[in-house]
Amino acid sequence: MSIGIIGAGEIGQAFAKQVVKAGYEVFLSNSRGPESLAPLVAKLGGKSKAVTVREAAAADIVFIALPWKHLKEAVADLPEWNGRIVIDAMNPIITPEFIVADLGGKTSSEVVSELVPGARVVKGFNTLTPAVLGSDPQIVGRRVIFISGDDAAAKAEVTRMNDKIGFATIDLGGLADGGKLHQFPGGPLPTLNLIKLP
Repeated sequence: MSIGIIGAGEIGQAFAKQVVKAGYEVFLSNSRGPESLAPLVAKLGGKSKAVTVREAAAADIVFIALPWKHLKEAVADLPEWNGRIVIDAMNPIITPEFIVADLGGKTSSEVVSELVPGARVVKGFNTLTPAVLGSDPQIVGRRVIFISGDDAAAKAEVTRMNDKIGFATIDLGGLADGGKLHQFPGGPLPTLNLIKLP
C-alpha cells in the first residue's frame, strides 16, 4: 500500500516518520516541488520518495496536512479521487493571524470532503503536537489516535494502518458528530495524549 502526503510541515513530517518506519511506500509532496524535499527524504530513508502533489494524490491513502488557507488551491486541479482514502489532519485555523475559518456551521472535515469529491475522507492525526505524533507510539501501551468518517471501510483501513504503526484507534463516528469532538478549536479532545493500556 502506498501513502501520499500533501504538506511537508511539522505534522506531515511526523506522520511520514511513522509510516516510513512501519514499512509503507511513502510519497511526500509540497508546494515547492520535489527538489525541496530531498534532504527530508534522505533523512527518512526507507521507501520514501519526493514527488509532485499530483503524484502524492494518486497514492492509495492520501494524508493532507496543509495550512487551512492553502487547502482549496492545493486540491483544486487534482485527478479524480475514485474512492481513494483521504486523511484530513488539518485544523481550520488561518495563520499567522490565528483566526478560526468560517465553516458555515460544518465541521472542517465536511468542508474537506466537499473539496475532494469522490474521496472517502477520514479525520485523524490532528489532535497531537508534531513532537508527540512523531514519537514512539508504544510506551507502556499504545498512543491513541482519534478518527471519524462516514465510510466504515475507509475507517477500517486507517485503523489497520494505525495498528501496523503501533497506534490505538478510537472511532468517534461520522464526520459531522464525531468530527466536532476532535476538531480544533471547539472539540474536547485536541492535545489529549492518551495511552491505551494492553
